[in-house]
Amino acid sequence: MRRIVFFATSWVVAATVALGDPLPSWSEGPARDRLIAFVEAVTDPANADFVAAADRIAVFDNDGTLWGEQPAYFQFLFALDRLKAMAAEDPAVLENDVLKAAAEGDLKTVLEAGEEGLLEVVNATHAGLAVAEFQAEVLAWLETARHPSTGLRYDAMTYQPMVELLRYLRDEGFETFIVSGGGIHFMRAFTEAAYGIPSQNVVGTLGETKYETEGGEPRVVKAPGIAFLDDKEGKPIGIDRAIGKRPILAGGNSDGDFAMIEWTTAGPGPRLGLIIHHTDADREFAYDRDSAIGRLNDGLDKGPGMGWLIVNMAKDWDRIYTGAR
Repeated sequence: MRRIVFFATSWVVAATVALGDPLPSWSEGPARDRLIAFVEAVTDPANADFVAAADRIAVFDNDGTLWGEQPAYFQFLFALDRLKAMAAEDPAVLENDVLKAAAEGDLKTVLEAGEEGLLEVVNATHAGLAVAEFQAEVLAWLETARHPSTGLRYDAMTYQPMVELLRYLRDEGFETFIVSGGGIHFMRAFTEAAYGIPSQNVVGTLGETKYETEGGEPRVVKAPGIAFLDDKEGKPIGIDRAIGKRPILAGGNSDGDFAMIEWTTAGPGPRLGLIIHHTDADREFAYDRDSAIGRLNDGLDKGPGMGWLIVNMAKDWDRIYTGAR
């Protein structure tokens, strides 16, 4: 953390300290202290735990870690809205019961169909669009769609404490990446504006794509199917393929992130794993072991024994969303 010393009156010094706080939305306490202590240790050349800037790699899940994920993954809610619009123009797109339920907003039926049901909706709404066209659809949706509980734009439901942490890490020479089960093209549409993370630093689930020319214009087009699922054990594989280095810091919120954090913290030298525990039913949502979305068992049971930091949202965050105080 950069420090500037001012010889001035006490109120000026106090104001300077407040302005220099790297994590102002984090509550005073052990979680905040540990994050700052870790960053200071690995960035201080005089510290035994110093890590060269080239190796300061930090990776974070997206859904439930950097922005909300209830009552369903936001990409899925985007797909539902797009399916409804498509069906209004051509009802024939609702070619099976899962798609009909999705168009009616029947989340329960779609979720009960499992991964196959979700893939049906994704294929119907994503495939056939050039990547640039798809991302334009995502950005247009973010402009107009509102969350059913908070009334906020979905990209206003990024977590302010995590946005601060990402900025703090980059200020201290870290390179930050998203490693998420979400679709890579969906996330790349907004991650730079939302988090300061450019598209090349996004690792996510890869849908099938194909190369074609239309009217003489070459395009990469989204196709049905999944080429690579960046979830659970797939996350360390995705990191190895896309980044090529084991991170020294990894953060997530569910058992889908367990392997990524386990692999990160098992490496030599200073390491930090953190779990965002959704404990705040008043300001956000409270869920963990029994949730259909963002289920958290192994992280709670095994994480503390492996030295992971469990962040209690209700206690450790003074503010939740970037778009609401």
